Amino acid sequence: MAHGGQAIRVGVVGIRRGQTFMRQAPAAGMELVAICDTWEERLKEVGARYAVATYTDYDVFLEHDMDAVVTANYFHQHAPLAIKALRAGKHVMSECAACHTLAEGVALCREVERSGLIYMLAENYVYTAATLEMHRLYQAGAIGEVMYAEGEYNHPMKREDWMRISPGLRHWRNNLAATYYCTHALGPLMHITDTMPVSVNALAIPWIKTDPLSVRRQDAGAVILCRMDNEAVFRLFGINVPGHSVWYRLHGTRGLVELVRGKGYWGAGQVRLAHDPWDVLPGEEEEKVYTPEFPAWAEKAKQAGHGGGDFFTSYLFAEAIRKGEQPYLDVYRGVAMSVVGIQAWRSCLDNGTPYEIPDFKDEKSRAKYENDHWSPFGGRRSRPTFPQHPRGHSTDTRSDCLCPPPVGGGDWFS
Repeated sequence: MAHGGQAIRVGVVGIRRGQTFMRQAPAAGMELVAICDTWEERLKEVGARYAVATYTDYDVFLEHDMDAVVTANYFHQHAPLAIKALRAGKHVMSECAACHTLAEGVALCREVERSGLIYMLAENYVYTAATLEMHRLYQAGAIGEVMYAEGEYNHPMKREDWMRISPGLRHWRNNLAATYYCTHALGPLMHITDTMPVSVNALAIPWIKTDPLSVRRQDAGAVILCRMDNEAVFRLFGINVPGHSVWYRLHGTRGLVELVRGKGYWGAGQVRLAHDPWDVLPGEEEEKVYTPEFPAWAEKAKQAGHGGGDFFTSYLFAEAIRKGEQPYLDVYRGVAMSVVGIQAWRSCLDNGTPYEIPDFKDEKSRAKYENDHWSPFGGRRSRPTFPQHPRGHSTDTRSDCLCPPPVGGGDWFS
């Protein structure tokens, strides 16, 4: 495997979202050597642009001489490809989510442990200038220990734009339970505070007015309450309720830190640090509002997508490989924050009843879920095992399968 100053040879699965990782590879000290997708026409076009080998068969792709694989395929199909790559001796960086069932999460943790290879979840909202600054402040003790926090990733879209990125009833976006896309809301809070979720309860937010032409089967959004391992409560909100919002706030034992709301995608791009008058220490201000910057060594993040996060995920993945040390967003944190969405949906269907998040580092805790295949997605020959909204299964019968039909090497790709 590559190490030290040697370029890390990487292959990318998925030629839509995957192009972000293709572009970021050189900045992270990686060499793009191969790409894989079943959309053959577009695959050849992208392969020619980057002058790399192309594959429509994932198993053949894994035989290519490379050190690492980035899985940027469908949201609910990352874990099987990640496990195959680990078994083939490749380090893995996976797009969100890490898994779409608890059984997959257990299997993924076990495979990373067996292989000894690097695994990282590419949760890019952890690494904006503002969330990194909030992490720095919290770790320096600026607000004490977190008691309550809020994370919002609410991303409504025009109907035409939604249809463009999720064509047809069988597309995963049109069958995703409202709690599942939770890592953008939770990931930064976990990183800022270095806490882990231990239980969740949640309620779905239904559409008030139904668009008869919409292909969406899920609710407009959900509110999730996470009990963390220090007993703090985190509130998560998203994902399609009208009114865009990417926002984080944390209340600690001696103050609060939050993003300043505003018109931009990331709000005003500013951080507000505030203390009650009796909690102001010598040298501190009662309130401070400012615009944080990336550290000088991370200048390339300014040109990267998702507020700079796309640079950091690739860079930190490469650094983990070079050092031989698991990254912060390791398999345990990646699986835990992904499973929050699954268990929260169980809670929605159970009128807000709390459900546990197992300790995925502990074999006894996670083993209880090794056969838990509960899922909103049907397979090639099966219907989903639970409804996408609390009012029950969709009665639409236009498709017997919620996953796209296989093309080329299978139904894995974006």
